[in-house]
Amino acid sequence: MKKHWLALLAAFCLMLTACSTTQTTPQASEPAKTDAPKVELMISAAASLTDALNELKTQYETEHPGTTLTFNFGGSGKLATQITQGAPSDVFLSASKKDMDGLEEQNLINKDSRQDFTKNSLVLIAGNTSSVAITSFEELNNAAIKHIAVGEPETVPAGRYAKETLDSLKLWDSLSAQMVFGSDVRQVLTFVESGNAEVGIVYSSDAAASKNVKVLATAKPEWHKPIVYPGAVVSASKNPEAAKAFLAYLTSDKGKAILQKYGFQ
Repeated sequence: MKKHWLALLAAFCLMLTACSTTQTTPQASEPAKTDAPKVELMISAAASLTDALNELKTQYETEHPGTTLTFNFGGSGKLATQITQGAPSDVFLSASKKDMDGLEEQNLINKDSRQDFTKNSLVLIAGNTSSVAITSFEELNNAAIKHIAVGEPETVPAGRYAKETLDSLKLWDSLSAQMVFGSDVRQVLTFVESGNAEVGIVYSSDAAASKNVKVLATAKPEWHKPIVYPGAVVSASKNPEAAKAFLAYLTSDKGKAILQKYGFQ
């Protein structure tokens, strides 16, 4: 009997040893994923905003590491047409209310997100080395001026404001043969910088961005409709919350400081 109990005890000890040696070592748990989802925002923006937004992009992406801003710059009318035709866009930044109104009427923007974020003024410019010696819009019928660069009135807000100004002064029809039309306000600026036009009509912010032009005159506010820039989230945006966050930043003190640095009001 004693041998029997000793045998059972030995077997029990062997069983305990086997269990302890085959016990699975707990595996370290996988580290929690802390990376936020990456978001790319497509911003359709008026060409006059190019310099200001490129600086804002650097600052915004530094403060929002999960978001990348991609810009599509152009004339506001053409950008609105692209959005109407289904081109991908998260935010529309227009240089005129007219183009934004058109999208709102078609429910192509989130009207609750719409807000005016800056203003501008209209100026007459010439190249720095130009000998043109006029100091007002009223003098544009000067014989020394063969070419006047303006934006296309149908698609470029700056061109529309230029036409309103010259219509107010009863000069548009008499000067139409001298007009050189740009596809956006930056092309108008280039025409003057390159000497392809003696003078041009652009925003004050564009003139401030160039070292190669000088301002001859500033249009009176009553000559044209108010130059106001509205922004809104596009209804088809795949990232509406991120788009709203960008608009909020644009209208914050940080955003306003950058816009003012580049000549916006």
